[in-house]
Amino acid sequence: MTNTPPLAQLLPHDAPMILIDELINVGMENVHCQVTIRSDNLFFNKQSQSVAGYVGIELMAQTIASWSGYHAWQQGKPAPIGFLLGCRRYHSEWSQFNQGVVLDIHAERLMQDNNMAVFSCKIIHQQQIIASCQLNAYLPSEEKIATLLNTKQ
Repeated sequence: MTNTPPLAQLLPHDAPMILIDELINVGMENVHCQVTIRSDNLFFNKQSQSVAGYVGIELMAQTIASWSGYHAWQQGKPAPIGFLLGCRRYHSEWSQFNQGVVLDIHAERLMQDNNMAVFSCKIIHQQQIIASCQLNAYLPSEEKIATLLNTKQ
């Protein structure tokens, strides 16, 4: 994909928490990102030379965040902060993602109501779906975030 900023600009994360490598394609309702599992991944287990399969949920969440960040970038806005509210029916054929494996992560927006959205997500390796789920996300307005950050305990 051309004419897109680096993922660090699209995601509201700092290294080493950025777990995906590249935004491959993005549309109005869907997004495709890619990652190669490497030893510099925050969740890399040196003994097993892999990342646990459940980290796939975060790969999917960051793919959704890149979609949101891209659309904000198109409007000249910074990457928004979003919250993963829940995961439904996460299923992974693999218990771990081994070093060197290239994963394609896809997400499609199924529904959005106000600041809540539901995405259907899948992780593909060599044209085989190896993980899937639905993620529920909340994208608060800038005013709501400011209110939350300024609330005193």
